[in-house]
Amino acid sequence: MDTEEQEQERGITIYAANVSMVHQLGEKNFLINMIDTPGHVDFGGDVTRAMRAVDGVIVLVDAVESVMPQTETVIRQALKERVRPILFINKVDRLIKELKLSPEAMADKFKQIINEVNTLIQKYGEKEFASKWLVNVDDGSVAFGSATKKWAISVPLMKKTGISFKDIIDATEQGKEEELAKKAKMHQVILNMVIKHLPNPLEAQKYRIAKIWPGDKESEIAKSMAACDPEGKLAAIVTKIYPDPHAGYVATVRIFSGKIKGGEELYLVGQHKTNKTQQVSVYKGQQRILMDEVDAGNIVGIVGLRDAFSGETVCGPQSIIPGFEAIKHMFEPVVTKAIEPKQPKQLSKLIEFLKRISREDPTLLVKINEETGEYLVSGLGELHIDAKVERPIKEAGIEVSVSSPIVIYRESIKSTTPGAIEGKSPNKHNRFYIVAEPLEKEVYDAMVAGTVPSDIEVKKKNLELQNQLVELGMERDEIKKIKLIHNKNMLLDTTRGVQAILEVMEMIKEAFREAVDEGPLAREPSAAVKIKVVDAKLHEDAIHRGPAQVIPAVRSACREAMVRAKAYILEPKQIIRIDVPSEQVSGAMKEINNRRGQVLEMKEERGSTSIKAKLPVAEMFGFDSALKSSTGGGGFYWLIDVLYEPMPKELEPKVIKQIRERKGIKVEEPPEE
Repeated sequence: MDTEEQEQERGITIYAANVSMVHQLGEKNFLINMIDTPGHVDFGGDVTRAMRAVDGVIVLVDAVESVMPQTETVIRQALKERVRPILFINKVDRLIKELKLSPEAMADKFKQIINEVNTLIQKYGEKEFASKWLVNVDDGSVAFGSATKKWAISVPLMKKTGISFKDIIDATEQGKEEELAKKAKMHQVILNMVIKHLPNPLEAQKYRIAKIWPGDKESEIAKSMAACDPEGKLAAIVTKIYPDPHAGYVATVRIFSGKIKGGEELYLVGQHKTNKTQQVSVYKGQQRILMDEVDAGNIVGIVGLRDAFSGETVCGPQSIIPGFEAIKHMFEPVVTKAIEPKQPKQLSKLIEFLKRISREDPTLLVKINEETGEYLVSGLGELHIDAKVERPIKEAGIEVSVSSPIVIYRESIKSTTPGAIEGKSPNKHNRFYIVAEPLEKEVYDAMVAGTVPSDIEVKKKNLELQNQLVELGMERDEIKKIKLIHNKNMLLDTTRGVQAILEVMEMIKEAFREAVDEGPLAREPSAAVKIKVVDAKLHEDAIHRGPAQVIPAVRSACREAMVRAKAYILEPKQIIRIDVPSEQVSGAMKEINNRRGQVLEMKEERGSTSIKAKLPVAEMFGFDSALKSSTGGGGFYWLIDVLYEPMPKELEPKVIKQIRERKGIKVEEPPEE
């Protein structure tokens, strides 16, 4: 499945790859749509998008390393999408050859892994599913094996064939793994487990649709999706877009209702455009097998959706439906690089390329900084940008200069503005009075966790959102005044009896977006800020209160209100786990301490030490190679989480100055509080 040259060279999966195959169990044939997703944390966006397309996952755990931070992330992502997990414990041959474990010690190791996985399912699963979805050795929802040696075993198969752990140990030690692979065929064990324990689309869509589609649950299309009805109206979602050298763009699409035929018109809900399908196919790894039509419940490849992007909702032009929930990755991009073409004539080629990659991988954010003319690309890590941007750019023959990594900070506020700030329009005919205050911590945390929307135009009738915010401690009267939630910031209209306020509300929203996208201190995005329009005096003639008057007035007042509310900088930090041989711990500790790091916990087991630490992203560049050299090549690290914390007061002025210089903003002292 790793067909790309870069994947083979690096020895890791970088792009999600699909296959649809038929497997026989008993007398019946079953069609299984499977997606192979990357394991490296920098390519976690591919995993998140694949989760929307599937109904179940096989969670792979290394028998020696046990449950890793990435295991936790994948289980979290799956349960967030109501996707059921089963467990495969891989590299069992290493327990035998390297650790030389007895059958009893191996059984204990497996129990420990299974308990850890079940703990995560209970921690992140919704109550109604968590207890039903726990994995269990006895019923066969857990299997063990070695992928490279092509054998796998589960308790039901052991009972059926009489193979014991002792037989497996003997075969491995004696080098008879090929014989073992004939008796305990890996593909059979895993695919049987998939059929017996993972739900088919007819079952899964009954409970998944309510979670991933926000439309009216009583509508005809909702019922059709819940029933996975191939005769219903079309409802599908694009989970991946990639270029094919022969066919142009190919869109990977999961169909929830209806069917897709070659040559028919499809409507893209987000783009408000109609595209015509040229080919409909099912996947066989790199190849696509052409089909006349494909029914609901399947994953298909479609050529012809030239305007689609990952996460796009697809339906029939005559029966347009509300879009699916946005596919949100657990972590936000924290590493940014500026890219510029070396030859100006290649600028249009570079823009075209950057547009393409942001369609293919929405976890890569592409932004044009109009003030500096830089093209900024943000990703989940250095490897993410290197593998999906820098290298493909070179292969496309575009010569570029790439900056060293840039960190994106956040701006927030500590208190409420003392008194309203007046914003005057350039023509002096309109005045707006603005107050900034911190967003309630519980509400902000819920937005980060994804349980409350962090980007939404708030309608008066959104009772679900109102009830959620009341539970989180906001006053119902205040909630009714929310107009917009943008990037985890909130805009409220608390004015009373102001004439024509509704006519300028769209312009106020635009000004608010601009103010929080580029905060007052260093034009970095703001977080957890609540902006209230408390009063306004507007010119009675609409011609004097157009966008050129309203937007600058509100934007400058919002920024000034944030400064007076004690604006400060938040820096991104990564919580990581470092595994290192115990005798090399001092080298790892030196690296953590040199980078303003903080050790959260340490554990030692069998000569290996695991360190959980928190480090600022700004200090993480080159960490991988530095860790290797200071631990004699024995140290490895994994990302657990990304969070934002206040920057140390003594570093803040220096960082603000550097960011302003880089962005070409006048380097004046930040406004006084």
